[in-house]
Amino acid sequence: MAEGQIVAGFLAPHPPHLIYAENPPQNEPKAECGWEVLRWGYERLRKDLSKIDYDVIIVHSPHWQTYVGTHFLGVPHFKSLSVDPVFPNLFRFHYDLNVDVELAEAIHDESKEAGLVVKMMRNPDFRVDYGTIISSHLTNPSWDKPIVSISSNRSTSYYNVDVMQEKMVELGQATRRAVEKSGKRAVLLSSCSLSHRHFTTEAEVPEDMSREHIYHHGQYLWDMKIIDLAKRGCAREIHDIMPEFIEQAISETDAGSLSWLLASLDYPTMPAELYGYGSVIGTGNAVMGWIPETAEAKQ
Repeated sequence: MAEGQIVAGFLAPHPPHLIYAENPPQNEPKAECGWEVLRWGYERLRKDLSKIDYDVIIVHSPHWQTYVGTHFLGVPHFKSLSVDPVFPNLFRFHYDLNVDVELAEAIHDESKEAGLVVKMMRNPDFRVDYGTIISSHLTNPSWDKPIVSISSNRSTSYYNVDVMQEKMVELGQATRRAVEKSGKRAVLLSSCSLSHRHFTTEAEVPEDMSREHIYHHGQYLWDMKIIDLAKRGCAREIHDIMPEFIEQAISETDAGSLSWLLASLDYPTMPAELYGYGSVIGTGNAVMGWIPETAEAKQ
């Protein structure tokens, strides 16, 4: 079997508003419009991804929260209704997805060998979290590729950011080793926003873009700092300032998704592609990607 590889990694935020505004047939609520800059960013991401051969999408989501170790979906198929607990008026999504259990088990085993606490989730009635669903759908709305879903071990909350970073480096390295041994070509998704302080009230018409803006200037500056570093190929610097970023911008990266992605990609020095940046209920969201094959072709 040929050696597998991670062929792309994306920062793929998951506001349910983007699904709502896209009006896919799986989602019950319907919108007029909204959040176009981010949705067009995902369109550009999908255009680039369509040029790449890949076998599986691996997603790390902040909304599958586990406090004892990292968990992996271990059932081949899930079909159910996902309802956002905060925005049930926007997201009631009928999902039907397949899981690459073999690769999930391989990442589990590599992680366990590295000393991480891990567990396979074997409950066929488990409700897949909406972060995994939204990022997967916006990246690949045809759902013609299996996924591997990885939980967020809430080390930041239970311990501190430094423990989270240490665990995510180990998990990222284990993910890379498992993919390489599998012979498969994998796309990785860090399903999270950047700054994450958000409004506590909603407009009467949710898609009214006259009400949409970043929560405050300080967190916007932090978002721009992270984006600038990514565009300059400074992944290790992002890792190094992550603790301060999380504290100052109340960032959703506290879940470890971005730290895991950067470690899985072995801290790329290639510039990230920025597909779009925008605010959703005051939060800062960047759709960004690292595609090594594309970068090599440009050299």
